[in-house]
Amino acid sequence: MRAWRLLAVACFALSCTGRPESYALKSTKSDDGASEPSRDKEDANGDLVEFDLTGGVHETPDSGYLFSLPASQTYVGLVREVERTANDPKVRGVLIRLGEAGFDWAHAEELGAEFARLRANGKKSVVCHSHGLDNATAWFVAQACSRIWVSPAGDVDTVGIAGQVFYLKGILDNLKIHADILHMGKYKSAGESLTRETASEEARQSLTAVLASIRQTWMDGYVAARSGHDVSASLEDGPFPASDAKTRGLIDDVGYEDDARGDLEKITHLHHLVTKFGAKHSSDRGVDVAGIVHLIAGGDSGGRPHIAVVPAEGSIAMSSSGGLLSDAGITTKSLTHVIRRLADDDSVKAVVLRINSPGGSALASDLLWHELVRLKKKKPLVASVGEMAASGGYYLACAANKIVANRTSIVGSIGVVGGKIVLNDALANFGVNAQTFPASTADGAAIRAAYLSPFASWDDATRVRVQRQMSEVYELFLSRVAEGRGLPVDAVRAVAEGRIWSGTQGHDLRLVDELGGLDKALDVARHLAHLDDDVPVHVDGIGEPLLESLLVGDNTDEATLRAAATRLDERRSQVLLKMLAPIRPFASALSPLVDGEPAVFALPFAFSVK
Repeated sequence: MRAWRLLAVACFALSCTGRPESYALKSTKSDDGASEPSRDKEDANGDLVEFDLTGGVHETPDSGYLFSLPASQTYVGLVREVERTANDPKVRGVLIRLGEAGFDWAHAEELGAEFARLRANGKKSVVCHSHGLDNATAWFVAQACSRIWVSPAGDVDTVGIAGQVFYLKGILDNLKIHADILHMGKYKSAGESLTRETASEEARQSLTAVLASIRQTWMDGYVAARSGHDVSASLEDGPFPASDAKTRGLIDDVGYEDDARGDLEKITHLHHLVTKFGAKHSSDRGVDVAGIVHLIAGGDSGGRPHIAVVPAEGSIAMSSSGGLLSDAGITTKSLTHVIRRLADDDSVKAVVLRINSPGGSALASDLLWHELVRLKKKKPLVASVGEMAASGGYYLACAANKIVANRTSIVGSIGVVGGKIVLNDALANFGVNAQTFPASTADGAAIRAAYLSPFASWDDATRVRVQRQMSEVYELFLSRVAEGRGLPVDAVRAVAEGRIWSGTQGHDLRLVDELGGLDKALDVARHLAHLDDDVPVHVDGIGEPLLESLLVGDNTDEATLRAAATRLDERRSQVLLKMLAPIRPFASALSPLVDGEPAVFALPFAFSVK
């Protein structure tokens, strides 16, 4: 993943791993939630194949999470499946979904070459979609893909390569600790972090030579792969918002996953998609865990027409990280699953999204907005605001047909917060020094490559780049509100700039349609769907965060579920989380900044009306 896109680099002090996803699933749904034909009913003209890499790629079955992966879902399994797909004459096109996942340099090089051979040998179209690209992952898609898509709120962080090394001699001296280190060979410099405050000349030569070699391979390979585009000047000049990356030829288009799939279908004139790797792939149908949890949560409708109420409470994030400041909240994976299921359920005649959120990830907010707009095209969607729908929370609300809020609700905060916490000066007080080694010798290369590192301050040029990213995201926010509210963008701009409003003020400013609580929202939903007053109402989506935390999906087998539940039970000691409960929703709304996202839609202070 881009987790600690930190230097967009080789991580010398940290171990970077992919974000977990559910692997043992088999789906009869397409990526946009539509029903899929059975694999046995193959399109006579050929097949489309999906590789779902959103959960990352693991070398071993022991993924480090709640349960082991089947061998077919490991790195070896992926390579073998790419080879089989390349040799399958029925396959005419391939969709690669990356989500936020990323690769290290070796995987990017090897997998990029594997998919490039698939394109060359089988003359197959390969369309890729990502929520954002770093150095290595951009190299992968350049090699692998005929066409590259990035989400509208995503970014392309081709910022150059650098390594960062910590030198701890100062803190050891302060503590009267002496490191007695011996080494053989003048370039054997591993002990220098304990015995020196900066790198020796030998260590500097060794490290910069390796980085320069990787850089040259990366740049040559990238430029060759994008031969129809002049990208050499942009490869180390990021970060870029998606629109700028398209202009510079780093990607081909900006849109969502279903847009990328539609692009592949248009190119190949085919529609039958078979998942060969990732969360939707499974050889055997297992226990319908999601259905069981949904039933226990009281969401079963028995096929009777009803209104579904979906609670959306807490900060907004791509997935539940389980960190100290995380409150689970609204995650893209969980809520998307609910939205798509409700969109396809003919017994659900209208949906009320009950929002109580201070916001969070800009990327997650936009992806969920897109899913809500698609649901709205099938059935009425009403947003009911509880305590607040601020920033990213309001981003979700503006996707609805109608917004209902109490007079004392908080709405608005249409703005963007971005930045990072810089620790280098604080650590210097304790004798800890972080030194950045760029692969390029150009001026500013170290600052640019380490622009997300908490151990390096921004220079003016980098600050301009980040400001450009935030400006793009802000304009996207304004356009979403304008579209949802039927207002000119300039009218939205006048009430935006991060300002919060009460429900009463929001109603006067046309940010809210009706004043009232959940009952009022249900009345509006009934009216829009032409339903009787006594139509049943069901609360839906309650079990989804549990499914995500267990990493289980619709068809996980029973043994895997038991193992996941047992291991989850071992993690229950979280007393400090309860102590931090009053501030956790607001702190967690800003937590995507720690994970390397450059912008968030978040209320910038703890605000609660008692």
